[in-house]
Amino acid sequence: MGERRDREFTEFVLTRQSRLLGTAYLLCGDLHTAEDLVQTALTKLYVAWPRVQRSGSEDAYVRRILVNASIDSSRRAWRRERSTADLPEVAGPSDFPVEDRDELVAALALLAPKQRRIVVLRYWLGLPIEDVAADLQVTASTVKSQSAKALQNLRSHLSDSRYALLTEEC
Repeated sequence: MGERRDREFTEFVLTRQSRLLGTAYLLCGDLHTAEDLVQTALTKLYVAWPRVQRSGSEDAYVRRILVNASIDSSRRAWRRERSTADLPEVAGPSDFPVEDRDELVAALALLAPKQRRIVVLRYWLGLPIEDVAADLQVTASTVKSQSAKALQNLRSHLSDSRYALLTEEC
C-alpha cells in the first residue's frame, strides 16, 4: 500500500511541479519563497494524499495549500525583509517571452495581495470564478469585483500587447 501511494504521489508531483512553482512564484514574487511554498504544499499534500486522492480533488487541494501558505508567509515580518545583491531566477512558462514576463511580474507586484492571488488563479491558471472563490474562501462576486479592479490596475501598468497576452492566453 505504501509503495503504491508513493508511486502515485511521485507521478502527481512530476507532472505538476513546474506549474506549481510557476503559480507559487506569481503568488509571492520571489523564487526562493515560491520553492518554499511548493515544498510546504507538497508536504501537506503527501500527508493527506489517500483522502485527497479518493475525493479526486488533488489539484484544488494543492492550490488551496499554496494560497494559504502564501498568505501565512506574507504575514511574517521577517519574510518581508529583502536583502540580496543578485536578482533571483524568473520562473514562468517557457513560451512566454522574457520581456513580457518581466513586465507582467513587475505589474503583478504592484497589485494588492488579494488582487494578485485572484489574477494568478483566474487568468494565469484559467480557473473558473467559482473555483477561485472556493480557493480563496470569498464569494464569487468578490472574485468578479476584485478581478475587475486588478485588471484595471494591470492595464495602467502594462502595454496593450502584454495586457492582451495576460487576459487572453493565460
